[in-house]
Amino acid sequence: MRMTIDTEQAWAAFDARDRTADGRFVVGVRTTGIYCRPSCPARRPRRENVAFYADGSQAQAAGLRACLRCRPDEAARDAVAVAEALAAIDQGVTGLDALAARAGYAPHHFHRLFKRATGSTPAAYARGHKAARAAQALTEERQVTEAIYEAGYSGPSRFYAAAAPRLGMPPSVWAKGGAGVTIRWSVVATSLGDLLVAATDKGLCRVSFDEDAAALAARFPHATIAQGGEALAALAAEVVAAVEAPGRAHALPLDLRGTAFQEAVWQALATIPPGETRTYAELAALAGRPAAVRAAGSACGANPLALVVPCHRAKRTDGTLGGYAYGLERKKALLERERG
Repeated sequence: MRMTIDTEQAWAAFDARDRTADGRFVVGVRTTGIYCRPSCPARRPRRENVAFYADGSQAQAAGLRACLRCRPDEAARDAVAVAEALAAIDQGVTGLDALAARAGYAPHHFHRLFKRATGSTPAAYARGHKAARAAQALTEERQVTEAIYEAGYSGPSRFYAAAAPRLGMPPSVWAKGGAGVTIRWSVVATSLGDLLVAATDKGLCRVSFDEDAAALAARFPHATIAQGGEALAALAAEVVAAVEAPGRAHALPLDLRGTAFQEAVWQALATIPPGETRTYAELAALAGRPAAVRAAGSACGANPLALVVPCHRAKRTDGTLGGYAYGLERKKALLERERG
């Protein structure tokens, strides 16, 4: 099936030398007879002299040759190498040397390539993936020790050193669905409606419009749900400021957990400058899985921390704003505030 390319978005990516678009399409320049990757450093041609192709083979079929400066065919190879590395990590392959060898790259070059594509190093990504598996296993397994080995750790000491800090609570408590953990909550008024702010001792675990303590209890059925009072007031005030001035930087403590891919998408969302947007395709590429466009959209929808993790800056691949869990009007309002 022939891939459809949004030429306006492709031109915008090419004009901005957007590295995240590399590997998604190539740019043909009729006047020079070459095709380039979107981030090619060469001077930009006139728009009417440019055509877009799904890959190098399509461009070659149109009579174009690869640019010797940006080497666009290597971008496609790089994208495949990263995708294969992600699959290998999912299967338990770890270690930079092993991943680089599978991809056919020198370790130092592959390390740089992987980090540029995913925003994290192979080791950091593998740790996140293993910790996510541990969280899932702790939910499913009856014994903590069984869950630790199921997740791929060589022993309990390795797990407690690497994964336990990411869970935000002891693993035995996680296995019981959060039993024994206290989540403090408050519903605060904002100009866009009432906002639920909830946090564990580690940090924010839920920020959402139009929810209350009952909704929080449904999400965390085994936790102790308590009103925040003064203990949560200062944190809630900072979150309210994120509604009223959503472009302002913050350093809020977070107790945020998801799959490795979800966390990669949430990290990508956090890099979007205030007032700007990125498509689900761009977020999927930033998260290291260019083909997982729908999964990137689902990760945005699963974001438990509205505003703090700015999923309102995500849009559909066709350029429209798409949906928003708390209403499209709120999404538009937040973006308008960020743009001044």
